Amino acid sequence: MRYLISHPEVVAERGDLDIALYDGTQPVPENLDDVEFYALPYGIIDPRFCEPIARMPRLQVVQTVTAGYDHVLPYLRPGLTLANGRGVHDAATAELAVALTLAARRRLPDFVRAGDEGRWASGWSTGLADARVLIVGYGSIGAAIERRLAGFEVEVSRVARNARPGVRPISDVAELLPQADVVIVATPLTPETEGLVGKDFLARMADGALLVNVSRGRVVDTGALLAELSDGRLHAALDVTDPEPLPADHPLWSAPNVLISPHVGGLTAAMAPRVRRLLLDQIRRYEAGEPLANVVVGS
Repeated sequence: MRYLISHPEVVAERGDLDIALYDGTQPVPENLDDVEFYALPYGIIDPRFCEPIARMPRLQVVQTVTAGYDHVLPYLRPGLTLANGRGVHDAATAELAVALTLAARRRLPDFVRAGDEGRWASGWSTGLADARVLIVGYGSIGAAIERRLAGFEVEVSRVARNARPGVRPISDVAELLPQADVVIVATPLTPETEGLVGKDFLARMADGALLVNVSRGRVVDTGALLAELSDGRLHAALDVTDPEPLPADHPLWSAPNVLISPHVGGLTAAMAPRVRRLLLDQIRRYEAGEPLANVVVGS
């Protein structure tokens, strides 16, 4: 087979090619000698999806259906092209970023816990209207978050690795943090962003500000965040953590002012049709000898 693909609809639609399905629910095919294009099954922390790369001597392209690709880098060898799933999870991840922000700012976890105890626990909350929101990592997901915030009457600032019109460089983040009521982190995990949200970053955030992380857990220094949460100075809403999965006895679970979801940013019905469109387009490009989209390593 030339193509080993994780999406059954794509395999069915491109049955004219030498193509096979591997979506992680069945054993890896025995003979991988002829695979040139491998689209990994969806999954971030499961190494069994990356391990077959070593058994593919003719492999040219590794395609992820995740926006993050840090989990694949240790398995690459020179000459391979790695393309990511940029765009696939924009809608779902942006939805969750806004949902976490709203839930935390409107104290929904407090109300749910009170309801579980049969208590009518009314009270004030900060809300989202008129808040100043800083998006750290203004790529396609960051832009999707801003689009979904457009109706909430907020003021949005943006930073990214490289400055461009309307987007300031990441080097300016220290200046912007004290002005933000909500800081939404949507950066990829790279050597430059690992631990980005550390002690100094958090110390510059305004008292009572909310940190929302929908990127990768290791972008945030967990120990530094726990110190701020335990002091009651900051709030956090986290879809990703370090470590992950978060152990049952981890202090983050019991820290005050924190809302945690179990890395579900992309897990909605929006994923399947977007994965299908991406893979079909990438296969078309590969067959035609055209440049691939979303290349992050190689050419």
